[in-house]
Amino acid sequence: MIPLNVERLNHEEMPWQVTVLDEVDSTSDWLKSKAAQSPVGTVIFTESQTAGRGRRDNRWIAPRGKDLMFSLLFQPPSPLEKWPRITTLAALAICKAIEAELPLQPRIKWPNDLYLDNRKISGLLAETVSTPDGLLLVLGIGLNVNTLDFPSELPATSLLKQLSSPILHEIDRNTLASRLLGTLQAEFQRIEDDFTAAIAEVRERSWLIGRQIRAQAPQGEVFGRVLDLNEEGHLILEIPDGSTHTLTSADEVRRV
Repeated sequence: MIPLNVERLNHEEMPWQVTVLDEVDSTSDWLKSKAAQSPVGTVIFTESQTAGRGRRDNRWIAPRGKDLMFSLLFQPPSPLEKWPRITTLAALAICKAIEAELPLQPRIKWPNDLYLDNRKISGLLAETVSTPDGLLLVLGIGLNVNTLDFPSELPATSLLKQLSSPILHEIDRNTLASRLLGTLQAEFQRIEDDFTAAIAEVRERSWLIGRQIRAQAPQGEVFGRVLDLNEEGHLILEIPDGSTHTLTSADEVRRV
């Protein structure tokens, strides 16, 4: 195991101030609890996370020193009503970082997961936090990098597991993490004027377009075929009566 190296993750040209913790319950919970005392741009990585979580408080389990688990504290460069775009931009940034470093093509499973070979490799969770200086955003990211063994009932995989002919015993997490911080910063700048072009790139990487899905929406279970993404990255469904329905949020989205 090559440990995460804070010196390799901090760059003068980047706005992030990176700290690596040995163990924490959840990087996002840790960062939220210290948001009032932490500068904007703080990023917390951890080698071991004992209570990582995703949407609906689902557990994110990862062995020590194998994967990337981190959270960012920042203020998106846009009005508050556009902050939901950050999850979409972050998913695109993770795809681009992986594509730049490895011969893999991840796909985005709306609203906040990434898949390879029909198995989950990454999850995102964005949460707002109130500070004396106003609202900030905490974005938590988990990415399966070097883990090879997963419970049989868990539809998950890792980057290393998906390499058809692995030439390394493990992927260099420092190089990948550094690339991730760069692509995240670049994609976040597209939240205003360039978001339409970003959605076009997300559309190319969609895991759902053209597929039948079921999802738990605020109004109840929804079933239909995914036709497209709208200008905000929401799902446009064709439901059984032939009409269209736009999903702006949902849980338990699954292909059928």
